[in-house]
Amino acid sequence: MSDDGLTAKIAGSVGALPRDRWDALAGGNPFLSHDFLTLLEDSGSVGPGTGWQPAPLVIEDAGGHLLAAMPSYLKSHSQGEYVFDHAWADAYERAGGNYYPKLQIAAPFTPATGPRLLLSDHKYAAPLLDAAQTLCLGNGFSSAHATFIEPAQLPFFEQSEWLLRSDIQFHWTNRDYASFDEFVAALSSRKRRTIRKERKGAQEGVEIVRLRGEVIETHHWDAFWLFYQDTGARKWGTPYLTREAFDLLGERMGDKILLVLALESEEPIAGALNFIGPDALYGRYWGCSHDKRFLHFELCYYQAIEAAIELGLSRVEAGAQGGHKLARGYEPVETWSAHWIADPGFRDAVADFLARERRGVAADRNYLERRTPFKKA
Repeated sequence: MSDDGLTAKIAGSVGALPRDRWDALAGGNPFLSHDFLTLLEDSGSVGPGTGWQPAPLVIEDAGGHLLAAMPSYLKSHSQGEYVFDHAWADAYERAGGNYYPKLQIAAPFTPATGPRLLLSDHKYAAPLLDAAQTLCLGNGFSSAHATFIEPAQLPFFEQSEWLLRSDIQFHWTNRDYASFDEFVAALSSRKRRTIRKERKGAQEGVEIVRLRGEVIETHHWDAFWLFYQDTGARKWGTPYLTREAFDLLGERMGDKILLVLALESEEPIAGALNFIGPDALYGRYWGCSHDKRFLHFELCYYQAIEAAIELGLSRVEAGAQGGHKLARGYEPVETWSAHWIADPGFRDAVADFLARERRGVAADRNYLERRTPFKKA
């Protein structure tokens, strides 16, 4: 597509696009960085055989300079998205349609909020979304889906008549705490006792270490790979990332990684992997070789809070789902996705469903907000 000297096109991969320019558009979000998206490509975590075929949409000027981009993928299934449309796919196919392939605009396997339209100027938002719709119509795709959109970009999708969907995650907010103890002091007395009991039990008999950058060595990734496989097999069947992806994470993004390990007799028995953004710590993966009471809470939630305070970050995003996070100081936050449906009748049905779902999500959030563990005025 070309208009006024601008060209919208599909690139074969993020790796085929200039790193510096892509990162300038991505604005520091670790999951939208050229390094992260290309290590997924280079490790085989996305690409042939995965159901995630890279198809980044870009807008260039007449000189071939990158002005806007969209991290997008052709999907042949709905795995690894954390915004569930399996029921939509089933309904559409029972009605005689083909739901797949579809276009997914996302950081693969990553339920973390961020920009989904990477823009040098807001004026390129509408052309980029038009290009996504044109791609779907021209190739017979049923739909396009942008997941975990930062709230500031929602108006772009609304103006292009995409349908909005809401959900709830649990994030911890740093209210200028000087220490973990200062955070705990803001909680009710019962919750303070519970957290101290959990931390004491989790730390008993183990050494907990936080690793960053070059300190993370191959044997650490070997251990974490086993944890990751175990958790993946128990939760969703097949882990998404390949073993090589973890080596590339260390090589290309070590300064943005915080790996928390629990050691017993100097051997790792559990671990949690976090990403460090400009203003947030993102909890991503957890696993263990054997169960130890409260260790999951310690590595994934309490260590993350301590690290965020030490790093001066404003929040911890602890990933999808998990009402148990509420009692540990993580509060309900609304997350958003946007959906473009090609078939008018199916679109109307989805729009009706989303209107009812949003009311339920709002009621759930209101209920959860009244039950946070902080002292009540």
